[in-house]
Parts: sequence; structure tokens; C-alpha cells
Amino acid sequence: MPATSALLPALPALSAQAERLIELGVHEPAGLSAVELRTFAAAAEAPAGGDGALLAVHPDHVPASALAPLLRRGDKPGFVVTDMPDVDLFAPLDTVAVPDAPLYLLTDLDRGDHMANWSPNEALPALTAEARAPLLLTEGIHWVLQQSAVLERNHCFMTVGSRLRKADGVLDARTPALWISNGTGRDGRERRNAAKVGWCWAGNRHTWLGFASAGGRRGQGLQGA
Repeated sequence: MPATSALLPALPALSAQAERLIELGVHEPAGLSAVELRTFAAAAEAPAGGDGALLAVHPDHVPASALAPLLRRGDKPGFVVTDMPDVDLFAPLDTVAVPDAPLYLLTDLDRGDHMANWSPNEALPALTAEARAPLLLTEGIHWVLQQSAVLERNHCFMTVGSRLRKADGVLDARTPALWISNGTGRDGRERRNAAKVGWCWAGNRHTWLGFASAGGRRGQGLQGA
């Protein structure tokens, strides 16, 4: 288990995660019934196959713009920064394998604190070399929805598995991240302490941003992806 994960509370059981998503209404825009969500979670839990795993809805079914407002810190809803109107166009990198299924699991999550003050350009090849799967933006939001303690001041994270590719095929230099708003600038004072979906340049370093990753992803058959 990565060191960061050992410091965080355990994720709820998959059945509880399913109920959380149902309570938030995530299944509805995904075109899933509550029964389908519960059935998937139950199958993944038995026999003990879902311990410590995160239940995620594929980004093609529920985009980041729909998930971000469901985040809560106190009474503050989450939000996407105003200069990221194209947030839903940030898609999995070609090297990121995502199960072709509406629901799947992520195992062995790590916030990547040990990579704080690395740039995305430095962190991504390091994660690949370690056979770690960089989280997608939607996966990072799912993690915070289920385990709010994963987002804390001075220990937030980037989700470099999601990138925007321009029309000419070149990657946009922005890389998505989740952190906590200070209520300054265009965020507005009313958003101070709210969970925030934003971006950082691929070549920049930040001491308070790690790089979230998973040991792997598992789809409907629950085999490793």
C-alpha cells in the first residue's frame, strides 16, 4: 500500500459507496438504475474483492462538470474554475486504459504526496515507470465524494490521466487538479474553503499538489484493466 493511502481513512464499503452515488443522483444522468448500481457493488464486494476499492462511473456517462457541484466542504458546494469551460473535453490519455463499462473499480489509491513539488511532465513518466495508473479528473472527484478527507489544505492532488488534445493533436498545456479555494480572485469570497476543480501548467511545480494514482482499474468482469 502506498504511504499516502496508509495515512487516510479507509474507503467505505462498495455497497455504501453505491448508496452515496444514488443519494447524490449520479446514476440518473449516467442512465443507470439504482438497482444496477447496487447489483454491481454487491458483485464486486463478493468475495471480499472490493476491499479498499473506489466505485467510479465512466466519464462518458457522467462528466466532471456534473460531478464537481456535488462536492461538499461544510456547506460549500464544489465548483469548476471559470477559465475551464472546456473541462468535459479533458479525456483519458491514449496510454490510460479505462474499462469499457459504465461502472468500474479503482484499486490501491494513492494521493501522491511524495510527488509534491513535481511538475506533471515529471510525474507522469514516473507513475508509468512504477506501473501506476494516473487518475482521471472524474475519478478524483469520485474519490473526494466518497472520502472527503482526501482533500485537505497543503495536501491536494492533480489528475494527470485526463488531458485535452487540441485540433492539431498537440496536448493542451493545462493539467486538471482538485484543491481547496482560498476565495480569492474570480473564485469569489463566498467560495472560500470550497472544493475546486482547476488546472495547472504541465511544466509547473506546486508544493501542495501531489499526483493521484491507482494500482489498477477493473470493469464488469472485475478482472484487472
